[in-house]
Amino acid sequence: MKKLQMVDLKGQYKKIKDTVNNSVLEVLDTTAFINGPEVHAFQKELEEYLNVKHVIPCANGTDALQIAMMGLGLKPGDEVITADFTFAATVEVIALLQLTPVLVDVEPDTFNIDPEAIKKAITPKTKAIVPVHLFGQPANMDAIMEIAREHDLYVIEDNAQAIGSNYHFKDGTTKKAGAIGQVASTSFFPSKNLGCYGDGGAIFTNDDNLAHTIRGIVNHGMYERYHHDVVGVNSRLDSLQAAVLRAKLPNLDTYNKARQEAAKKYTAALKGVEGITVPYTEGENDTHVYHQYTIKIADGKRDALAAHLSKKGIPYGIYYPIPLHNQKAYKDERYKEADFPVTNRLVEEVISLPMHTELDDEQISYITGSITEFLKQ
Repeated sequence: MKKLQMVDLKGQYKKIKDTVNNSVLEVLDTTAFINGPEVHAFQKELEEYLNVKHVIPCANGTDALQIAMMGLGLKPGDEVITADFTFAATVEVIALLQLTPVLVDVEPDTFNIDPEAIKKAITPKTKAIVPVHLFGQPANMDAIMEIAREHDLYVIEDNAQAIGSNYHFKDGTTKKAGAIGQVASTSFFPSKNLGCYGDGGAIFTNDDNLAHTIRGIVNHGMYERYHHDVVGVNSRLDSLQAAVLRAKLPNLDTYNKARQEAAKKYTAALKGVEGITVPYTEGENDTHVYHQYTIKIADGKRDALAAHLSKKGIPYGIYYPIPLHNQKAYKDERYKEADFPVTNRLVEEVISLPMHTELDDEQISYITGSITEFLKQ
């Protein structure tokens, strides 16, 4: 059996090695390292893939989320509602901009932000909602967009984990995750479903004026060299990373399909095993792109299972072991433990299994067999 890895980037690279190498060498040959032709070509190709009017590449996913908020003109003290159960970058940028983060609980099945909790958290100071499409499955965007329209709020999608996912609205229409709210951000960190070989990110929007503002922000506030029209930052996707992303983008649907197939095999082997809750998929099969395959382990056995997997040479991830409302940087007297019953339970129960495009049946069988073996002891 091949060595088990949480993410097998080398195996994936070998299949596109010639394309990647040739693209990178072309950038080296042209020496157009910043805002070169590869960046502009990738931008256009991603716009077409997402069916969105504007993609603005930037240096990383955290910058993308911060720049999206800057572009909307949010002011210090404005409240931004987001999920308690997610990576810290989501709330980090809210705090950096001196906005007020408002953390709310998530749904127990999808792990995504709970629309009912959003409703309860809205105040006259609320200006935006940041749904995080966690682990590869979009949040309930029907409900979230309805809430946003009712209260005149911005929706900023954190799409770092769900690129390529399709969201099926109740009216029968479909959009890509990240093409639904006023603006969205994504990350191209190497382990993402569409990852480069370093840091990278992008902002998406269908709003022409917002796109214009953001294009200035990512480049020191400049539209014309040495003319600084808005307060900006230095956040650009370099041409080498764009070349890698151009090589991988045509394969994204295939990559996501491979993840979905692996997830089906995991679920078939683990569903019905006492003590395990397999991932819930909302709606159509193409909704969840399984950035992570995350199960819940009941009866306080999660940490013991993690130790068992380690002994078996099986990597795993615990995303996320400490909820944001209990992180030292984001603690606030506004938060009560009773407000986060789902999150507080999830941090004790969730464990993510190896998930990538190169998983094979032998590996999946070994992983699921080891889990079943432990739970039946």
